[in-house]
Amino acid sequence: MTRFPIRRRVLLGTGAASLGLLASGCDSILRAKQTRDVLKLGQAMSLGVQRAILSSQPLAREFLSSQLSPVFKVNGTRDPATEEYRALQANNFTTYRLQVDGLVHAPKSFSLADLQSILPRSQITRHDCVEGWSAIGKWTGAPLHEVLIQCAPDRSARFAVFQCYDSLRASRGGMTAYYESIDLFDAYHPQTLLAYALNDAPLSVGHGAPLRLRVERQLGYKQAKYIKRITLTSSLAGIYGGNGGYWEDNAGYEWYGGI
Repeated sequence: MTRFPIRRRVLLGTGAASLGLLASGCDSILRAKQTRDVLKLGQAMSLGVQRAILSSQPLAREFLSSQLSPVFKVNGTRDPATEEYRALQANNFTTYRLQVDGLVHAPKSFSLADLQSILPRSQITRHDCVEGWSAIGKWTGAPLHEVLIQCAPDRSARFAVFQCYDSLRASRGGMTAYYESIDLFDAYHPQTLLAYALNDAPLSVGHGAPLRLRVERQLGYKQAKYIKRITLTSSLAGIYGGNGGYWEDNAGYEWYGGI
């Protein structure tokens, strides 16, 4: 039987319960103020402990090429299938642009070639999904901090918000664009990448082409695929549901998905 750290087992249990509520349309528990307050208190305590332990920015474990998983599972959206995304795909993403804006002094738009011209980093790491499976893959991409430095973040910036090309159904009905966020502590970690290759090949559509986030010390739902835009902000309030990500808004997942 696979064993998970206590933190991950708790998240798996609460995530499964939350998804059940989402599917049935009964999210009254997640909306209850007392429940939200308790969850947020636990998250704040967990984040505080993690930040104290990780203050020196240690690296997530890296593996040997001989340890690569034979298959790296595709999870979540398999193809955004929108007209906008189809047009990019038809041109092999040569017309793709990543917009970086918000609390920066030099907003920029990067082509895929621009990002590939930044000194790349490759790392073989393990992807841990909240559903309980893991896979080891080799990721190559531009270190996120190198991209942000070019845009000169304002001192008031605290979070990087990733807006994506794919959309999923929201808990209150209708569709909503997928988004995620991390704080700048994790954004400046040396292993946090804007990845454009997996196992020495360009990302497939299923794996998030042309660009996805790799934040290696957090769970899989934080690894946003199909990144369209990065906005630096001082607060997550008022952005979609205000909890920092699609699953955080719609299924009660923790904002900090640390492993």
